[in-house]
Amino acid sequence: MTLTQTADLGETHRRRIRAERLTAHLGAELFDVDLAAVAADDTLFAELRGLLIDYKVLFVRDQRISRGDHVALARRFGDLEPHPVLASDPDHPGLVRIYKDLDSPPEHFENAFHCDATWRDRPPFGSVLRCVDGPAVGGDTIWVDMIAAYAALPSDVKVRIDGLRARHSIEASFGAGMSAERRAELHETFPDAEHPVVRTHPETGEKILFVNSFATHLTNFHTPENVRFGYDYAPGAAELLQYLIRQASVPEFQVRWRWTPDSFAIWDNRCTQHYAVQDYWPAVRRMERAGIVGDRPY
Repeated sequence: MTLTQTADLGETHRRRIRAERLTAHLGAELFDVDLAAVAADDTLFAELRGLLIDYKVLFVRDQRISRGDHVALARRFGDLEPHPVLASDPDHPGLVRIYKDLDSPPEHFENAFHCDATWRDRPPFGSVLRCVDGPAVGGDTIWVDMIAAYAALPSDVKVRIDGLRARHSIEASFGAGMSAERRAELHETFPDAEHPVVRTHPETGEKILFVNSFATHLTNFHTPENVRFGYDYAPGAAELLQYLIRQASVPEFQVRWRWTPDSFAIWDNRCTQHYAVQDYWPAVRRMERAGIVGDRPY
């Protein structure tokens, strides 16, 4: 069956949302869909959610819907969570404003491959992101299939990382530019989280390479099997972690999306990473993101 054909949804329903694959591994653009209608319709939402599991990130253009509809759609997936550093829309808690203009302070958190908020004990399930305003050229976002990244690892590396865990930190990322006092407060509120280097997708059972730019170090590398002498520890663990983090930069695992106003991306944060390309200065880029509470990785 091709992706533009309909597929059975039980005995009486047939697919009403057309999805066209964008790359071999992940990403599909949706057509014949109104996201406000999806938010209000059980059958349409079930179809959208199934497509998200299939393609990991979904894109749709020309959705002139309200912020209320944006939030209602995201809440279909689960509760929303605010961000401790980025501001939310005052009328819609959990709808985070990611606004970049000439008055924005310089920072480079988005233009690194990352999985959102892995510094949480329960990282987000996913996000629904809207482009409110963007540059005529530039400002694309890249997503990466971390299931494909894990599958392509050499077999000896898979054996080596089986059972390893990594520490993820907001203090070492968002907190790095803060004062020592503010950074300590941030760490107290959001202590470092520890996650498996390879997590299991809770719905498909697939293995996912689950380290990114929030990961600071491997927590259980220092064993007699891995360390002959004390000085093996730091370079051995650090080099392995950086090698794993670099897998997100492989183009074969990526899809790139060019934003237009009122276009949306919906992604599964459990099995993807993303990178917001900051090549548009001095143009303005304003995005609004509803992040959905997730589960504890295993």
